[in-house]
Amino acid sequence: MEEDIDVTTHTEGLNGLSYECKPSEEITNGRSNHKPVMNGLIISHNVKDHTNGNAPLRSLPISALKQNGLLQTLAAGGDQHKPEEENVELEKARQEWEALENVQPALTEDLNPTPIISFNEALQYFQTTDLGDLLKNIQPTIRRTGLAAITHFLFGPPRLHRELLEERDLVFAIAQCQVDNSQTVHMRVLQTIYKRLVCSRLDCPRYGAHWENIGFQGTDPATDLRGTGFLGLMHTLYLVMDPETLPLARDIYKLSQHPTQNFPFSVMSINMTRIALQVLREEALSKECNRRQQVVGVLNEFYVATFLHLYQLWKTQQKTIADSGFVLKEVELFAKKNPKQMLRRLEVFLKERRAGGIPRGTSPDPQAQQASPGLGERGPRAGVVVAAHGSKGKEMHFTGVCDLPPDTEGDARLI
Repeated sequence: MEEDIDVTTHTEGLNGLSYECKPSEEITNGRSNHKPVMNGLIISHNVKDHTNGNAPLRSLPISALKQNGLLQTLAAGGDQHKPEEENVELEKARQEWEALENVQPALTEDLNPTPIISFNEALQYFQTTDLGDLLKNIQPTIRRTGLAAITHFLFGPPRLHRELLEERDLVFAIAQCQVDNSQTVHMRVLQTIYKRLVCSRLDCPRYGAHWENIGFQGTDPATDLRGTGFLGLMHTLYLVMDPETLPLARDIYKLSQHPTQNFPFSVMSINMTRIALQVLREEALSKECNRRQQVVGVLNEFYVATFLHLYQLWKTQQKTIADSGFVLKEVELFAKKNPKQMLRRLEVFLKERRAGGIPRGTSPDPQAQQASPGLGERGPRAGVVVAAHGSKGKEMHFTGVCDLPPDTEGDARLI
């Protein structure tokens, strides 16, 4: 009698699973039918051995599948083909991921922002730069002939003192300067204006829509300076760098962002520069310049006074951008006829604020701490004193000026 021998064969299957094969207890017609048993499951002999092991593994317990990491594969349908749409999405995602390799890291200059520049430092740059070619093209006074020349000589304003002519000419020469991307001072002036208005410490790109946020007409501020040259930027720099006028600058800027009373701040500032320059050219400021023995300081104050006048008129009379042409015309006519009154109003305005008041809707700004040429001062000022083209010992506080042709006189408009 033959003994039943329990033969157990351990075989390591695919994917690291081990199964054991035992002969079946069933005997048919004297023949033993051996059926392999894998993990307690009988596998038929007629099951073809698949090289990928998917067919037999479909009968495995879930616990075994978890151990081998195949549960997700089987749950997803085994070797079923994925839809074409999914393949397209995967390819698109792969391309986007590869595109991330082209993203540039932060530039070093972003981590080291450009230092702001004071008005005096910017002025000193122009005083030490050769502007000879520009001086040849300036027109510092109105050309008059015939009876108009005689009348102006007899009844017009006094002539500017001879010792102030070089300073005046320097102002008009700077008004001929255009923005130069290769000049560090030019770029620092632009960066300072932007940072002081929007209260930012980070640099902004040279070109971009962010310039429109502070009132330029496009992505490049230089295109708006054709009427005033670099003087337009210098005047704005003066406005935002003087601790007394910075609160006023931000009040005007805030009004320019009003939902209904908005206007382009920088373009309006350039127009104030244009008006101030024209008044200087008509010699209406000569008397004040002679009295104070300076041109740049008087012109700076007159620019601020003109901007203040426009701000108060715009705010109190609820003006909108549709009124800009009429408002500019009114401001220009008043400024030309009443230069002394304009300066006096600004002096009172600043005096009220220094006394602790909040004059005419403006608000004090604790952030305005950096010293710059003070408004309302008389005589010599504290600050940078440099010689300009032979004028030794004179302190010049100036802002870029433009050389407008005489035929534009009285033409008030947004430029």
